[in-house]
Amino acid sequence: MALKPTPPMAAVAAGVLAAVVPAAMPAAAAPLDLNALWDFGRPEVSEARFRAALASATANDALVLRTQIARSFGLRGQFEQARTELAHVVPHLGGAAPEARVRYRLELGRSWVSATHPDAALTAAARAQAHEAFTTAAAEAKAAGLDALAIDALHMMAFVDSAPADQLRWNTEALAVAERSTQPAAKAWEASLRNNTGMALRDLRRFDEALAEFQRALALREARGQRGPTHVAHWMVARTLRDLGRLGEALAIQQRLEREGDAAGDPDAYVFEELEALYRALGRTEESERAKGSLQRLRR
Repeated sequence: MALKPTPPMAAVAAGVLAAVVPAAMPAAAAPLDLNALWDFGRPEVSEARFRAALASATANDALVLRTQIARSFGLRGQFEQARTELAHVVPHLGGAAPEARVRYRLELGRSWVSATHPDAALTAAARAQAHEAFTTAAAEAKAAGLDALAIDALHMMAFVDSAPADQLRWNTEALAVAERSTQPAAKAWEASLRNNTGMALRDLRRFDEALAEFQRALALREARGQRGPTHVAHWMVARTLRDLGRLGEALAIQQRLEREGDAAGDPDAYVFEELEALYRALGRTEESERAKGSLQRLRR
């Protein structure tokens, strides 16, 4: 958060204070940068980094680090271990800063419901635990002006309330926070939220509205130069064009994605899946069979 400009009299006082404080006084600790420590593809590596950072962390930063260690266990499907780690945070929550409290509740919720949970684990009791944790996290984050964390909590509610209409409601609320916010970390959520909103709209068969959201997500991905997410965004636009019966437009996009994948040496099975369906719908049987063969080779 940006500091307010120092008023003239306060600046004078600060100058007097600086004159009497020894020059060798230690500098304030650097802000904790979780992004620099996270490697979401290797949660065990992230855990080791977080534990190493504990040695020099302030008391509040140590609580935040503990929540991220818990998250690293959740990403590995070790949910009981995640809750064991979070239990170390509980005795200190009363005096903790808002970020630590919000992150504790976020990770507690994720230990009950997340994208990594098997369907059998998503019981009514687990959903109730997650619902309480995420909604409390969202409320506390909003009150503290922690917009990105509020969005994170709201977007997690779409895993708890998984009916498309409920997912649309939670994503719409999260998107409203992102649109109002001036915080870069919150604004960075917008493309993902629009994609998720588009997916919920597709499930509701509101294809025109879904297409508009996917197109907005695509524009945001392109503006950020995000190659992988941009590829996915183009695919989502094309998939929804097929839903709308605009087969020629959809085919042109998927063919381009095929060429790009070939050029990069990174063909995408989902592209060939769509090509098979599009060629078949257009009566181009030979090309449909060729796309099907490519798909089968990629999925072996």
